[in-house]
Amino acid sequence: MSHLSSSSLPSSSSGSDQPVLAPYGWDAHWAAEFAPYAERGLVPGRVLRVDRGRCDLVTPDGLVHADTEYVVPRDPMKVICTGDWGAVDPAGRDPRYVQAYLPRRTAFVRSTSSKRSEGQILAANVDHAIIAVSLAVELDLGRIERFLALAWESGAQPLVVLTKADLVPDPVTLSYLVSDVETAAPGVQVLPVSAHDGDGTDVLRAVVAGGTSVLLGQSGAGKSTLANALLGADLMEVRAVRDLDGKGRHTTTTRNLFVLPDGGVLIDTPGLRGVGLYDAESGVGQVFAEIQELARDCRFQDCAHTVEPGCAVLAALADGVLHQRRLDSYRKLLRENERLAARTDARLRIEMRKVWKQRGAQGRAALDAKRGRLM
Repeated sequence: MSHLSSSSLPSSSSGSDQPVLAPYGWDAHWAAEFAPYAERGLVPGRVLRVDRGRCDLVTPDGLVHADTEYVVPRDPMKVICTGDWGAVDPAGRDPRYVQAYLPRRTAFVRSTSSKRSEGQILAANVDHAIIAVSLAVELDLGRIERFLALAWESGAQPLVVLTKADLVPDPVTLSYLVSDVETAAPGVQVLPVSAHDGDGTDVLRAVVAGGTSVLLGQSGAGKSTLANALLGADLMEVRAVRDLDGKGRHTTTTRNLFVLPDGGVLIDTPGLRGVGLYDAESGVGQVFAEIQELARDCRFQDCAHTVEPGCAVLAALADGVLHQRRLDSYRKLLRENERLAARTDARLRIEMRKVWKQRGAQGRAALDAKRGRLM
């Protein structure tokens, strides 16, 4: 994969050399956003990988290994991540630092598994969120809905790819599986794909050729095989070529950005064990658009769709128009999102009290010092 090798990138001292960055998604919008940094002599670059206080970026000067000290604040939502566009020190600086990154168009965020339930950004500036679901195991529609809620909330267009479709040779059975997922994913394309025999890969290539895509899914969902099919090479070999220090580090815990040979950019992510919601009320509503539509006809605006008279959602359930599984999943995700929001608000209040207390202590110290000078 020569397009990922530093030797294949033209050298340029100009941070506005767009042809080098164009395959990575650079356009007039990013050029305008970067203009103030260009005036400071900084160089634009897209983050290919972040790893232990350092990150790899592709710049007009080639591949750069830069320090992230200035773009790793205490707020995890503001930490630089794969897919960001950074402003990097010009060539000749040693070490080179990422001084800032440009405002994100979109960001795929999940809740961490910690008790603090902070947001964790998995990928930035993504146009398509590809959710890989294996047909080798029983479909978990609830998990698919969870991924979709995060995808819609991110601002990206979701796409569900049913991998290992060759394991379901009966076309009727396959069509039923696709239909089940389509019911759980209104407004989302559902594409059965077999990387083994190539079925569906041409359609997928056409979709991802128009922007940046992030590949998501559980371990064993066939993401690596799917990425290999899109890249036209073994993913581990591609990672080895991209590894700047030549040590061939194991990178399964990092998120990596690659340029696709047929156009577009792919961000590969590790298998996700947990996909906790994070401030995803809008995304949940979009996943369950039919319930949201029904709720507009409820007698009460604040209807909880449980026992209220005149509830259009419960009426649809009784008529068989709405399935019980969908309603249960909707309630579950809403409750989870509400709990997280309450926990986040409580944490922010505690942090603000700490700030106010610290400022009060500083103010009292300043007043005491002033009194001391007057005595």
